[in-house]
Amino acid sequence: MLLDVAARVVLLPVLIGQAVYLRKTFLSLPEPDGPRSGMAGDGPPLRMLIIGDSSAVGIGVATQDLALSGQITQRLAPNRQVTFDLIARSGARTADALAWLEAAPKASYDVVVTALGVNDVTKGVSLRSWLQLQAQLFDTLGDRFGARRIIVSGLPPVGQFPLLPHPLRWILGRQAVRFDRNLRALVAQRPDCVAVTFEVTLDKTNMAADGFHPGPTVYAAWAEAIVQLIVTDPLLLDGPHASQ
Repeated sequence: MLLDVAARVVLLPVLIGQAVYLRKTFLSLPEPDGPRSGMAGDGPPLRMLIIGDSSAVGIGVATQDLALSGQITQRLAPNRQVTFDLIARSGARTADALAWLEAAPKASYDVVVTALGVNDVTKGVSLRSWLQLQAQLFDTLGDRFGARRIIVSGLPPVGQFPLLPHPLRWILGRQAVRFDRNLRALVAQRPDCVAVTFEVTLDKTNMAADGFHPGPTVYAAWAEAIVQLIVTDPLLLDGPHASQ
């Protein structure tokens, strides 16, 4: 921790210069086409909400079928009737998602998938504030939206993002690891939450053209890990379903 702080102070002029350069040269990819809400499949009903940032939006692929929401729904559809909503925006921080939920009407979801944290890291939100916001987010999802299970995606290995030059990649990567480790500790304390884990090494072959967002194979691996949590969760399989 002290090493990271010292490195940021020493490298501050370089980090600022790299950040400014990236903002000017960053390749802005379009949002994928496709619905952000709907119903698919046959079987017992499952109401699902996905909330998050540009990775939840599906930036990096052409259609929602290839993005996270579509990949999850397609895998669940043979055995479940999935009603899904996607609430996400590029650049969103946890505070933004919390504000969306607090302004939204009450609803009921069996499972909520969260994908938040990268923008909190890149925009300088402190670890303490971020963890407090994450806890508030989980409380809101349970209290206002009846979430029976919250699947928390955590932070990707930012230190592997091809877009980021060193030393900015190293600094942000270390911060993302710290955020992710503390988030998993928070999740472990909450019986309504579970952290999703999947092992994928990120590089130019499986990332989007911008070097910052997932490509189709990464979304597929992420979706598969989430689906495995859903289909093996006794609460979602055996308990009473959320009220219609």
